[in-house]
Amino acid sequence: MILNQEGTLGTLREQLACVFRWMARLDLHEAAANHCSVMTNYREKKFLINPAGRHFSEIKASDLLEVAANTEAEPANIDPTAWAIHGAMHRQNRDVGCILHCHSLYATALACLDNPELPPIEQSSMRFFERFSVDHDFEGMGLGDEAERLAAMADNRKQILLLGNHGVIAIGPDVATAFDNLYYFERACRYYLVARASGLPLSPVSKEVARLTAEQWDDYIKMGSPQAHLAALMRVLDREESDYRS
Repeated sequence: MILNQEGTLGTLREQLACVFRWMARLDLHEAAANHCSVMTNYREKKFLINPAGRHFSEIKASDLLEVAANTEAEPANIDPTAWAIHGAMHRQNRDVGCILHCHSLYATALACLDNPELPPIEQSSMRFFERFSVDHDFEGMGLGDEAERLAAMADNRKQILLLGNHGVIAIGPDVATAFDNLYYFERACRYYLVARASGLPLSPVSKEVARLTAEQWDDYIKMGSPQAHLAALMRVLDREESDYRS
């Protein structure tokens, strides 16, 4: 078995289960929908994904289903849109280790705007300056051609894909980085929309400062800040909801 660089299959299950629990805690979920996956075997294009109809707050490591992206038949117990989007993205993009898709409040609100910009008004937004893509061609619930189009837009330099009239996809080489991207992008959207709602003029920094700050974010990421973030979240769950590991 050729595993994702994060380690054993059990570790990947626990990390992704932790992310589901925290997405529920942080209100990054919607009902018993939305879906997240992590690649487990690059050669065979296998990945873990959540079963249909399970609330994020109750997902355990053992609940996650391992499927192969190259399978022609749609696997049982997986939401059709989840299979379409994640299957296409893992099939087409070897460098995409983890995919998190949700309809979080502020990112989705931004996706509903005619011009879903994210000006560099604070550090979180500067992390994504010139570093996220927007899909303006919503055609329904992510099946068929739309899933393939979204897969073609995945880019390791732009690890956020904002889905117009829909939601957001965060990607990364591993679970920790993908979640860190989602967390900070949602924060950036919240800061921007709250500031915009004040009706007062915004105060964005220059492009040069925004690019410098994005590069400084890169340095923190290379030093392991996403891994430290996830490790801290797992410690909290170990104290409060340790069943996520089961």
